[in-house]
Amino acid sequence: MKRIYLDNAATTPLSEEVIDAMVSVMKNQYGNPSSTYSLGQEAKALVEENRRKVADYLHVTPAEIIFTSCGTESNNMIIKSCVDNLGVERIITSPLEHKCVAESCLEMKKKRGVELVYLRPDQKGDLDLNKLEELLQSSDKKTLVTLMHANNEVGNLYDIEKIAQLCKEYHALFHSDTVQTVAHLPLDFSKTPVDFASCSAHKFHGPKGIGFAFIRKSTGLKPLIVGGSQERSLRAGTENVTGIVGLGKALDLALENMDAYAQHMEDLKAYAIEQLTEKIPGIKFNGHSAEKGESLYTLLSLLLPFKNPLISLQLDMKGILVSQGSACSSGAAKPSMVMMSILSDDEMEQCTPLRVSFSHFTQKEDIDALVTALVEIKA
Repeated sequence: MKRIYLDNAATTPLSEEVIDAMVSVMKNQYGNPSSTYSLGQEAKALVEENRRKVADYLHVTPAEIIFTSCGTESNNMIIKSCVDNLGVERIITSPLEHKCVAESCLEMKKKRGVELVYLRPDQKGDLDLNKLEELLQSSDKKTLVTLMHANNEVGNLYDIEKIAQLCKEYHALFHSDTVQTVAHLPLDFSKTPVDFASCSAHKFHGPKGIGFAFIRKSTGLKPLIVGGSQERSLRAGTENVTGIVGLGKALDLALENMDAYAQHMEDLKAYAIEQLTEKIPGIKFNGHSAEKGESLYTLLSLLLPFKNPLISLQLDMKGILVSQGSACSSGAAKPSMVMMSILSDDEMEQCTPLRVSFSHFTQKEDIDALVTALVEIKA
């Protein structure tokens, strides 16, 4: 049975060019980057070359890019170090954040006594930035604002430029989880004054187990992992050279093809909306998911007009791989915090959320198969 993969917001398949680049490193540049002899320095040069690629994309300096294992590690490091080392006493966040951000904030509240304030979304998943400004004005405590660039379950895009400017005006630190937007959208941190951001390579056809944290050099953040001088002494441990090269190659390909990939996925998303609306009367789309320019072109969040908690399993049995929410929350007995925040009680009781996410490998035939399967399951 052919498998149709429609869960690219969880992870993406590796590009062949990325695999080739990584295999070459494993064969030929296997030295430890901290070693002073030539083999080690060859590996070190690859690390720095790819650090520059990331920095150029974000319009920052290479010294502000710290390689980590993934977005989750980056988010943990940033949030916890802001509290432990930068004197943050209050965190402003929202219920829409990825679980790693949400739980890091909760841990800082429980263990460090940090005041935790939530910016509540409306039923479209929008955040009131006037309310954010009121919150920033309301306290003299040193504050960290942590709000994602794009939501990983409904796809809403948030105005990080405006948020960053507000934070700068009121002397708050700003961290944004950019895992879903890095390599999919242009980003310029020379113009958008975010202090911290995060990335995972496996969201744009790179390998798992490698990501980075953007840490603006003036912030003074301290390491979470110690015991070595790697990564500007901000992340001890031998660098994952193979993964870093894979990340860099995946970023190269994404940037070279960004316009073409975006158009392909926008067309697919429009086609999916058209077919689903026609074949499944009563279907809705969560947040701004179905609105071009207001959400990620990579993701479509459905609200099916019937209750079926086993739908992802039934689709899997038909060879169609999709998610009912964030991969980090899969298997949970209750709906995600994101869905509980934006759906009404009736919708939670009577409907089924489903996340469909695309890549440049996705084809119209894959959408047709999904629609056909959903019609069969509904019947």
